[in-house]
Amino acid sequence: MSPSVHQTADEQPAIGSHSNSEKYADVNWDVTVLMPSLSRLTYTFDGNGSHSNSEKYADVNWDELGFSLIETDFMYVMKCSIGESFESGSIAPFGNLELSPCCTLLNYGQGLFEGLKAYRKEDGKVQLFRPEQNALRMQTGAERLCMPSPSVEQFLHAVKQTVIANKRWVPPPGRGSMYIRPLLMGMGPALGLGPSPNYMFLVFASPVGDYYDKGGKSMNLLVEDKHRRASPGGTGSIKTMANYSPVLNAQARAKAQGFSDVLFLDAATGKYIEEVSACNIFIVKDKVISTPETAGTILPGITRKSIIQLALMLGYKVEERLIPVEELLDADEVFCTGTAVVVTPVSSVTHQGRRVEYKQSQGETTVNKKLCKTLTGIQMGRIDDKMGWMVQVD
Repeated sequence: MSPSVHQTADEQPAIGSHSNSEKYADVNWDVTVLMPSLSRLTYTFDGNGSHSNSEKYADVNWDELGFSLIETDFMYVMKCSIGESFESGSIAPFGNLELSPCCTLLNYGQGLFEGLKAYRKEDGKVQLFRPEQNALRMQTGAERLCMPSPSVEQFLHAVKQTVIANKRWVPPPGRGSMYIRPLLMGMGPALGLGPSPNYMFLVFASPVGDYYDKGGKSMNLLVEDKHRRASPGGTGSIKTMANYSPVLNAQARAKAQGFSDVLFLDAATGKYIEEVSACNIFIVKDKVISTPETAGTILPGITRKSIIQLALMLGYKVEERLIPVEELLDADEVFCTGTAVVVTPVSSVTHQGRRVEYKQSQGETTVNKKLCKTLTGIQMGRIDDKMGWMVQVD
């Protein structure tokens, strides 16, 4: 199969807005939520219907922030029935949901999720990184799983409202980001295999730090020879929840041996690299950047797409193609990309007992560090956003 070679660079109206003259706040009262204690909250509603907080920041030790859930104040909820479209949603207190034991989410895995981030700039304003791409990817996944999906405008509105309601949880500039998790779920009961009678779109958020330890820790990958992540004609290219638990066994075995994560090979031949458990992979050889093509078994990562565009802008040649594992082992450098990992260098890969180390382990200047600096500079407002990627929240 011939490679795809790149050589040139290529507010929404308020839905369910609040009004101080209303008898009740615009909360989805139909959603059963086991509410957390509200004693920690000090919030108000401004004249425009947006949530605000009397505290600039939540009581969090930002210097010790890792990549784990910190419960914030609110989430966004929107519902619809089969054969209908999503119309409007609202902010609700963050809390647990009540599910039917026969819902299609639990029984048949009819669910999708997305992941994106909000960043606080030095001027205190908050911005999102390419949220419309997440909305479009969710629509693709929803079509594959026979689910209704929010429009791009509804998706953006929900994400913005979630961030605004939880703004005090967005970390200070340069000390983390807010990870946003949109969920699309089949919530109705269906004993026989079939689509759910009703659906929920939910968005929650949590402040996060680095996915791995602080200090720009690199990854040590183990190539998985036994299990495969996805097969041709399957769901490897959409962000269905069912894609992720099958990697846990291989990942746990690798971590027990001291590796950071697992790199999976293609299901058809076992000769070509595909992706890591939850991120895409790139190799660099003689200044040419290559990454496995997204031909149905690999998730088309938004960070992956952005890194390709940045690399082209910076004058690199980029190839999307089949990459034999032998080329991985012969690469000058290797790195992974994703919303959680951003751009993380790989210091070593182990395949069938052979361990190969890459130049970033000696601390040399690398392509991935240049790309990471450019990407994070745009995300955090330190570099002009000439790509038009950032969306202002407020």
